Amino acid sequence: MAKRKNRIHLRSGAELDHLREAGHIAAEILRETCGLAKVGATTGEIDRAAADLIKKRGCISAFLNYRGFPGHICISVNEEVVHGIGSDRVLEDKDIVKIDVGIRTPAGWIGDNAKTVAVGSYTPESEQLMKVTEQSLYEAISHALPNNRLSQICGAVEPYVADYGYTVVKQLVGHGVGKELHEEPQVPNYWNPREMKRIDNPRLKPGMVLAIEPMVNEGVEEVDILDDDWTVVTGDRKLSSHFEHTVLITDGEPEILTPRERTFAAE
Repeated sequence: MAKRKNRIHLRSGAELDHLREAGHIAAEILRETCGLAKVGATTGEIDRAAADLIKKRGCISAFLNYRGFPGHICISVNEEVVHGIGSDRVLEDKDIVKIDVGIRTPAGWIGDNAKTVAVGSYTPESEQLMKVTEQSLYEAISHALPNNRLSQICGAVEPYVADYGYTVVKQLVGHGVGKELHEEPQVPNYWNPREMKRIDNPRLKPGMVLAIEPMVNEGVEEVDILDDDWTVVTGDRKLSSHFEHTVLITDGEPEILTPRERTFAAE
């Protein structure tokens, strides 16, 4: 099958101002929402609190009702990779929670970011998984430079996490960001030319805006989807971690449009 040749938007001027605003709002809401992931809280309570935070900033959830998704944010616990739905599940000490916040501003622009947090305390296993996943995101971002190929971003993640015995989820990918939640190009977390027949490998140009989001599993790379038709879980039910930033390709160093403090110190 031939590669798709869909348009990749190059943003400039006021468009970038809108995207910076959306990114900063999404980052603020993510930070506040992650602070609610405490022992005894339910994932449904956190989802409702996130909805209030989004509304207070005059925005709407970019996820709610997207292809029928019923949550305001994605909140995924332990073996849940992504797309978890808030419920009456009670968080317990040593759980790890992936919180993914996507918002649409009144002007129609998207901010999208995610991180994994520990509830109460870490286990040594969860701490290393989270640390490696977060660093793999920054490894990928370091290649988000003009005239590089998309494959240099994508191909940075899998080798890095594999050194720790981890795998990347290949069925799910990052994406372009703009006025739509998912724009071109697709941004996988690995690059094997033999498996990339349907994914373009463009040169990176100033104005491209990409959601880079490693999804890293403690065990096998395979995943299942639960009966709710949304929640993605690891095939072996081991832990998974997820970190995401929206990143602008510039004339020089990449600009993170969803700025926040790192959870772990840079290597």
